Amino acid sequence: MRRFIPFLPKPALVPVIRLGGTIGTGTRSLNDEALAPLIEKAFKLKPAAVALVINSPGGSAVQSSLIAARIRRLADEKTVPVHAFVEDVAASGGYWLACAADDIWVDESSLVGSIGVIFASFGFPELMARQGVERRVVTAGKSKSFADPFLPQKSEDIERLKALQTPIHQAFIDHVKRSRGKRLNDAADLFNADIWVGQHSVDMGLTDGVAHMVPKLKALHGDKVKLIPLGRKRSLFQRFGLSLIDETLGAVEDRALWARYGL
Repeated sequence: MRRFIPFLPKPALVPVIRLGGTIGTGTRSLNDEALAPLIEKAFKLKPAAVALVINSPGGSAVQSSLIAARIRRLADEKTVPVHAFVEDVAASGGYWLACAADDIWVDESSLVGSIGVIFASFGFPELMARQGVERRVVTAGKSKSFADPFLPQKSEDIERLKALQTPIHQAFIDHVKRSRGKRLNDAADLFNADIWVGQHSVDMGLTDGVAHMVPKLKALHGDKVKLIPLGRKRSLFQRFGLSLIDETLGAVEDRALWARYGL
């Protein structure tokens, strides 16, 4: 009956976008291509605010940047506040996503931070030598065999990797500073990839308080606030298990990222 009584105030509408999982280009991962329709839809609903539920150990810096930039751009264009709610973890790229919000709320046990860049791989030169396997590589350009896992690690490769990581790390730092501004604790070293838990992340200025989504949104937008969950649809290939190989490899990578945080 409310819709037939125009002078009654309508409850605030808040779309809820779940950003759960690792960040990358795989079918399992969070990426800008897959999330763009959800993000665009959320802001087209003329909401009072948009809520992000984040549970991610990170992943691709580029995809993190693209997703966060899309959210921030639409929030500014539509003048819509964005609230981020961290579940288990918002680390590395996960925290990059959280910084797209105007405010960030955590659980007392949420893990937050890891503002850094990592490159990880394996090396097998001794195993290959013991097995009598010879690695034969022919390149045009001396850098084409850069960081080859079948060759011994070279000091020049390490220096090159650090040189590649530095501008990515700086972009992450700049993003956090733009988002958090004067809320950051100037006396703390926040950008060395440390991780903070719950209230400690609030004390560092990385987050705004300890709160859960439903009670916090009611406090911000009224008891009648209407939450609209928005989720990704699984593709036909995923539903019928036709991407089994991709799913299996992706699961291994996901497991490694989550394991860093004991999850």
